[in-house]
Order: sequence, then C-alpha cells, then structure tokens
Amino acid sequence: MSIPADLVTLALIGVASGVLAGIFGIGGGIIIIPALVYLLGYSQHQATGTTLAVLLPPVGIAAFLEYYRHNNVNLRAAVVIAIGLVLGAWAGAYLANRMSGPALRLAFGIFITAMGFALVYGALRRLGWM
Repeated sequence: MSIPADLVTLALIGVASGVLAGIFGIGGGIIIIPALVYLLGYSQHQATGTTLAVLLPPVGIAAFLEYYRHNNVNLRAAVVIAIGLVLGAWAGAYLANRMSGPALRLAFGIFITAMGFALVYGALRRLGWM
C-alpha cells in the first residue's frame, strides 16, 4: 500500500516548519503558507486558515515546554502578548477574509520581503559590514 504524495508533502512541510520554528522561533507561516500554495495548490485563504489550525497545538506546547525547561520564558510577557494576539488575530482574519486571494498573497509577499530586508540589514550592521 503506497502513501499518497500529498500526505508525504504535508509531512515534509510539517517537519521543515517545525525545525525552523524550534530554531528561529518563527511562526511556521513563513514556510507552511508558501508551501501549501505553491506545492499543493491551496488558495491563499485556505493556506492561512490551515496554518493557523496547524500551529496551535505542536508549536504552542512542544517548543514552549522546551524553552520553559531552560528558564527562557517570561510568562507575564507571554500572557500580555497572547491577549493582544487573540484580538489581533481576530482583526486580521476579519480583514483577510474580505480581501481577494491575489491581494492577500501580494500583502503576504510584501510583508515577508520587508521582514527579510530588515533582518539582513540588521545582521549586516551588527557584523560591521555596513
């Protein structure tokens, strides 16, 4: 009995995003959303909704416990941010579901590109290369 290719692809997306989330603390959306859109043909809205459903249990529990075990969690800050996250996630989902798929994809691409430039610029400055 063979495993369907889409299940293998989904599992590989999960492993890759999990490793990167554990290393960099990134929301897996940087990996999962583009992978679902470009590898499996999900709409931008489906990819975003699926990613939100995916991230809560594994990242929220496994990575938190490991960082907490090493005394690297500020619970007060986490609770305050979580409250803002709940409100912001609702507002963002409300807005995203009123945008067209191409407009949402463009906004996501601009956001990721801007973050990439900011990270590279900051790293170059800290390395003394700028």
